[in-house]
Amino acid sequence: MCTGFLPLQTGLRPSLCTLLGPRVGRQQRPASAVHRRSQRAGSSVISNIATAPLPPPADLQRPARQQPETDKPDLSQAPPFTLTDLKRAIPQHCWEKNTFKSVSYLVKDVAIVTGLAVAAYSANTWWAWPLYWLAQGTMFWALFVVGHDCGHQSFSNSRKLNDFVGNITHSSILVPYHGWRVSHRTHHQHHGHVENDESWHPVSKKLYDSMDPMARIGRLTFPISMLAFPFYLKSRSPGKTGSHYDPSCDLFVPAEAPLVETSNRFMLGMVTLLAGFTVALGPLAMFNLYFMPYWINVMWLDAVTYLHHHGPEDEEKIPWYRGEEWSYLRGGLSTIDRDYGIFNKIHHDIGTHVLHHLFPQMPHYNLEEATEAIKPIMKEYYRVPEKSKGPIPFHLWGHISKIYKNALEDFCLGPDC
Repeated sequence: MCTGFLPLQTGLRPSLCTLLGPRVGRQQRPASAVHRRSQRAGSSVISNIATAPLPPPADLQRPARQQPETDKPDLSQAPPFTLTDLKRAIPQHCWEKNTFKSVSYLVKDVAIVTGLAVAAYSANTWWAWPLYWLAQGTMFWALFVVGHDCGHQSFSNSRKLNDFVGNITHSSILVPYHGWRVSHRTHHQHHGHVENDESWHPVSKKLYDSMDPMARIGRLTFPISMLAFPFYLKSRSPGKTGSHYDPSCDLFVPAEAPLVETSNRFMLGMVTLLAGFTVALGPLAMFNLYFMPYWINVMWLDAVTYLHHHGPEDEEKIPWYRGEEWSYLRGGLSTIDRDYGIFNKIHHDIGTHVLHHLFPQMPHYNLEEATEAIKPIMKEYYRVPEKSKGPIPFHLWGHISKIYKNALEDFCLGPDC
């Protein structure tokens, strides 16, 4: 086990996370190589992001290590249960995908988005526009979550329907569905792995020193980093190469290139549609109707994804792993559930994140019931989220700002970085 610090200011405090694993002595295989190897082995090229990778034998056989006698168990140690134990505890009906129910959520979201736009454009008053930006940006994020579920194939049992709905919902908010789906698959397959995770992974000293000033500001400065998503789509995370729009980059295997090109065509269609509305309604109207809500949606996306993978308190450091210490189960257990108050249902229970990472193929409307079913097995390994004291989750602002303050003062790094 190892913990490292990168002192950026005077005085060290406990770091944001703990890095576990052997000292790095050999080159880590990039995530894309894993995909290519699976392709050569004859697995489906367009792998179902919904299907979680088979847990390593260590998850099925390795018992928990002896932990020191303390008041609180060391949650960075291997758990005393397996992925199979958790799966068996979940009621069978939680795995069932109801296409009608999924479509009903989509129809509701589209109706609200349309209604808000029509009402705001009709009112066209200075005081109503900021309220509209917040409400519509929140609904754009809800549409993103629908597309996210399509990428996991949890929307329905039809891949064609899932990919069509995913392309529509994601391109409507300027996200390349297949490009993002593949990188998100990498995130799920390697979550909690220092080198191989796709997003919000710790920045080593070597990587930090190689980043230009703008990259450092964009990655490590709050709240600027809450606007990072469009730039991530273009250039990925620091230290990684390629683009979600480039079908030839190493993020994709060759057979995925046509899918990336398909999503790019959907994106081009959306840009053309926005240009047409701008000509018809005027730039100011489109600024208010679309572009301000778009950035609110981006802030939701970045804040939510960050909160689920960091924290939750100063005294608890979420573990990150490398080498043989990492496993699919341990990576999934290092995620955190969050309570978003009235937004929990608006955002399709995205806050129920631990179960989602363990079993991403499960429909969002069954996540809460399944989580309750596995809590007795997980015990202390389930981090109970702090409840919102009101309809608006103001408590999360304190969490995210505190996390970033610590990150600026001492950022994690691993051995030999």
